[in-house]
Amino acid sequence: MKNQIITVWLKLPVFLLIFFILVSGVILGLSTGGFIIDFKQVGFSAISSVQQGVHAVTSTVSGTFSALHDLKELQKEYEILTEKLKDYEYLQRNNAEIRQENNRLREQLGLSESLNTKNYPAYIIARDPNSTYSSITINKGTRAGIKKNMPVIAIQHGIVGLVGKVIEVGLNTSKIMPVYDYHSNVSACIQKTRDIGLISGNGTEEQKLSLKYIKKQIFDELQYGDIVVTSGENGNYPKEIMIGSISNIEFLDYDSSLDIEIVPVIDFARLESVIVMDMKELND
Repeated sequence: MKNQIITVWLKLPVFLLIFFILVSGVILGLSTGGFIIDFKQVGFSAISSVQQGVHAVTSTVSGTFSALHDLKELQKEYEILTEKLKDYEYLQRNNAEIRQENNRLREQLGLSESLNTKNYPAYIIARDPNSTYSSITINKGTRAGIKKNMPVIAIQHGIVGLVGKVIEVGLNTSKIMPVYDYHSNVSACIQKTRDIGLISGNGTEEQKLSLKYIKKQIFDELQYGDIVVTSGENGNYPKEIMIGSISNIEFLDYDSSLDIEIVPVIDFARLESVIVMDMKELND
């Protein structure tokens, strides 16, 4: 016990020495200003940091709302432009259709004026696709001067072709029997060889026409694509109106004439207007 007290007593001066050195250093520092705490500066720094944080958050939120607003405006502008584009495309299509219609009308008018006989331009208003009896109805009848058995022609892409003949006439409408009807028979001539035959229909506009009574002797003279026109015989149809072109030729042993297929020059599926001709009256 005595020894412990002596040890503590010996260490006490060292402890005091260290204590006084530390106290002296603190007092010296306070007296020179090195350890003076500027609480105002500390507060300002803290507030500044908070303000910077708040500003950053506010700027981010504001920027987000601004971007959303701009996006909505862009969406509205896009929708407006899309509608304008649709309107423009619609106008372009209409203009194209109007130009095509004008071209067709000019073609028809030019043909009508060039014909020597009196004629009546008309529009197709109905079709009967019955395979045993086909007919095309037009919007003109006796009031316009149309009569039964008048020949009917049309122009497509600058080519004049035979459509058929009038078989029934009403006050304001008429029916045409097209060349592809089973009952249709047209005296025809191969333009190149001048051989005469008879063209008949096969029931529908999709089927080709048949040319009969062409002698076998001219087989080697014929080619695919040769033009066949109206002969003008019997006065039923005007002469040299194009009917179609040869698409196939068959040499049948049991038949004395060739079996020839004809593709009509008129695309009946796209036919919209026709010209009815009065063979007995000259054009004014």
